[in-house]
Amino acid sequence: MNTFNAEGGCTCRAIRYRLTDTAMIVHCCHCYWCQRETGSAFALNAMIESERVQLLCGEPEYVLTPSNSGKGQRIARCPRCRVAVWSHYDGLGDAVRFLRVGTLDEPGRFPPDVHIYTESKQPWVVLPQGARAFPQYYRSGEVWSAASLARRAAVIGRATPSAPSAG
Repeated sequence: MNTFNAEGGCTCRAIRYRLTDTAMIVHCCHCYWCQRETGSAFALNAMIESERVQLLCGEPEYVLTPSNSGKGQRIARCPRCRVAVWSHYDGLGDAVRFLRVGTLDEPGRFPPDVHIYTESKQPWVVLPQGARAFPQYYRSGEVWSAASLARRAAVIGRATPSAPSAG
């Protein structure tokens, strides 16, 4: 029986959620798109199956935003404080959440497994010695653990595209 859990939510606490499992992988993305969307030097996203995220209170509002792929992403935001708590990308639809690690009550429990798009990393961001880093993206089979790859395969088998409309 899995006894893992971690909780988080938005700044005003109108949205609260619980993770019932560890993330499949945690990306630290240094692409210009993530920099623009977060207003920071990178985005830190924990990829986890949506079914392993329990909404404890509130209901996020989904905002459709452009993405580098041209397919867009749906960002779940608190309707009150507007903090982004997770997003869904077209490839895996609603089956996987890219959970914003900074919205967790204990974000230090979710350090990045990999740094991506480091070719556009801000020059003053220094990656830790030995950190896995890629100039762009990578091959999942070469980076993800066997257990995470199995979870991803299960999700792909039941993934449906994200709803095209925001909200």
